[in-house]
Amino acid sequence: MTNVYFVRHAEPDFNIHDDIKRPLTEKGKTDAKLVSMYLRDKEIHEVFSSPFLRAIDTVKDFADEVGLSIKIIQDFRERRVDSVWIEDFLSFTKKQWEDFDYKLSDGESLREVQNRNINALSEVLCLYEERNIVIGTHGTALSTIINYYQNTYGYNDFEKMRMLMPWIVKMQFKNNECLNIAKIDILNRGIL
Repeated sequence: MTNVYFVRHAEPDFNIHDDIKRPLTEKGKTDAKLVSMYLRDKEIHEVFSSPFLRAIDTVKDFADEVGLSIKIIQDFRERRVDSVWIEDFLSFTKKQWEDFDYKLSDGESLREVQNRNINALSEVLCLYEERNIVIGTHGTALSTIINYYQNTYGYNDFEKMRMLMPWIVKMQFKNNECLNIAKIDILNRGIL
C-alpha cells in the first residue's frame, strides 16, 4: 500500500500576485506547524512539492524536522489562470468546473491541470511504491486529482474547500489504483 498525503498549502499572501513567489502569511506559517504535527507519526519516506513557494513552505517545517529533502516536481504546480490577475475569480472558476476544457487565452483548462498532475502522480507512484509520501500542492490541482478518482467531486465540493488552508487529503493506492480517499481538516473547522 502506498499512502499519499496531499497537503494543500496554508494561507498565502494574496497581496502578492506573482503565483510562483506568493509567500505564506504569518497565520499560514503558524498553520504549517500544525501540518508538521499531523504528519509527525505517519512514517513519511518522501516529500515532494509544487515549485510554488507557498506549497514548499507549507511542508518545509515538516521536511526539516524529519530530515527529508523536498523534491520539486514542476507538474504538481497550480493551474495557470492567465498572464494577468483575474478580478472575478469565482465566475471564472465556476465556468471551468462546468466545462473542463474552458480556459483563458494564456491559461490552462482543468483537464490540462488534471492530466499534468495525474501523470506526475503516476510517476511518483511507480517510483515510490509501498512508501508514505507527502506532496505539497494547491486547491485546484488537488481538486482535479480528487475528481479523477472520484468523478462526483465537482464545483460545489471545490467551493466547500476553497478557503480550507491548509488541508490534507490522504489517498491510498495499490499500484496506480486509488483504494481510498480521506479528507482531513487539521484545523477542525468541521467543513469537508
